[in-house]
Amino acid sequence: MAYYFDNFPTISYDLEKNGKPNDVTNIFLRYKVVDVFKKQQAVYYNYSVKDGERPDVIAFKYYGDASLDWIILLTNNIIDPQFDWPLSRKAFENFIAKKYGSVATAREQTHHYEQITQQQQVLFDGTIIPEEYFEIDLSTYNTLSDSDRRIVTSYEYEERINESKRSIKLLSEDFVFDLLTQVAESFE
Repeated sequence: MAYYFDNFPTISYDLEKNGKPNDVTNIFLRYKVVDVFKKQQAVYYNYSVKDGERPDVIAFKYYGDASLDWIILLTNNIIDPQFDWPLSRKAFENFIAKKYGSVATAREQTHHYEQITQQQQVLFDGTIIPEEYFEIDLSTYNTLSDSDRRIVTSYEYEERINESKRSIKLLSEDFVFDLLTQVAESFE
């Protein structure tokens, strides 16, 4: 994230309204991943972000250059790296404590109720068919058998959201040059 705005152009803007404009980074500019890339599945690799792993670390690991962290954010349509990127366990616990008063409170507080319509299955070839469920009200919850219903705590709800952010796509190294060329041409 440290390099995210390095490739953004600057604009002249009078921040202090004193008639003396300053050069500032145009943070409103967004690049779009080339549509041709989006249509080709082989252009991307699935990746699961490890606890505490940052975009610059992943960029260094896969592209050999930490300053290409912005490509990872762009590829995954991440606009706010602080909240659209998965929180580390420690940051997550701090977030929970701040939002709910304490981790214990979040673990005890009911967020919503769910009806399970299909249990997760693993087929003979290893294919995983995910569990299916949807949110219901308390009255409906009370009419269902234990195997068809579930209480979701605030902690579990927030954890699901955070964990869902761990699955990202990495642009294949073979296409990084094409993207860098597109960005450079957009400044001309």
